[in-house]
Amino acid sequence: MNNNKFIVLVNREAGSGGKEIAEKLGSMLNVNVYSKAAIKGLVEHFGLSEEEIEHIRSRKQNWWNEVCQFHKQFAAASDPLTIDREVTPMQLYHTEAKLLKELAAEESCIIVGRAGFHIFKDYPNAIKIFIVADRKERIARIANKLNITDNEAEKIIDEVDKQRENFTKTFAGVSRYDVRNYDLMYNTSHIAPDTIVRLLACIIKEKTGHNG
Repeated sequence: MNNNKFIVLVNREAGSGGKEIAEKLGSMLNVNVYSKAAIKGLVEHFGLSEEEIEHIRSRKQNWWNEVCQFHKQFAAASDPLTIDREVTPMQLYHTEAKLLKELAAEESCIIVGRAGFHIFKDYPNAIKIFIVADRKERIARIANKLNITDNEAEKIIDEVDKQRENFTKTFAGVSRYDVRNYDLMYNTSHIAPDTIVRLLACIIKEKTGHNG
């Protein structure tokens, strides 16, 4: 990797506004933001649907047989080569990691989620951040965004957080709440998202010399 290239890895709590921060930062720095791009690459590689892959990602490895049976019945018809292929969640993870590294080798970029802090832990120009928020504000943000009740929003937050934690522990071997995973942590309940974006832009420019 060239010294002037950088990767920002944004991990976030559901409802914290982390994805919006990533998008605003990408716009300010004039770099691409990737979240679903890697999943689309997995679709092409394994012939799976996005829904199947997301299902695999959210479960521990001993759930694979259930998903594999579904895939053989409904997805393999369009890709006969996958019927007898032994594809595990770990293979999916490593394939996604490879795709993300290929993206990062080509350009400076921002990657949202995907255990990026672990995939790029040895990259010198990787900046790993975690975006959090107070629970009450997370619930309000999700309820407003999806036009649902606070109770419904709370259930969504708990489920999404649980899935992300399971994924991180399974494939990165650590909790995503471990502060040692990150260089920076911000709470959007106490620091405005636009302020966080400006702070991050300054840090990145100082660290890498990037001028946008």
